[in-house]
Amino acid sequence: MLVKETFSAKETFELGKLLGEQAKAGMGYCLNGDLGTGKTVFTQGFAKGLGIEEPVNSPTFTIVQVYEEGRLPFYHFDVYRIGDIEEMDEIGYEDYFYGDGVSLVEWASLIEEIIPKNFGKITIEKDLEKGFDYRRITIE
Repeated sequence: MLVKETFSAKETFELGKLLGEQAKAGMGYCLNGDLGTGKTVFTQGFAKGLGIEEPVNSPTFTIVQVYEEGRLPFYHFDVYRIGDIEEMDEIGYEDYFYGDGVSLVEWASLIEEIIPKNFGKITIEKDLEKGFDYRRITIE
């Protein structure tokens, strides 16, 4: 387990980028944190670390966004609005989770029963007493 403190969006982005640079085919991460903690900023850094240059935004209404132009395919999930786990079957989640790319799943606790055991966990937390831009990022 690694705990990293960041004090700006730039630092959060850079930590995501570092993790993206180290990512290997078949890896996946569950990205947890309340609304406004910086999950999208972290994900944008992660994508940059994979060599993805196009804009990366949270796929809140599409569930998954696929980016193919990096050194590995990147599958960015946001399951916040999922109504039923069967929606994951409908989008063919297994092809992504067990494919040759890297998956990052926001709000993964909502679909915990289908998350592969080998997926890492990343939790981003705020602490306003330490500053508006402070984040505590735990990587397991």
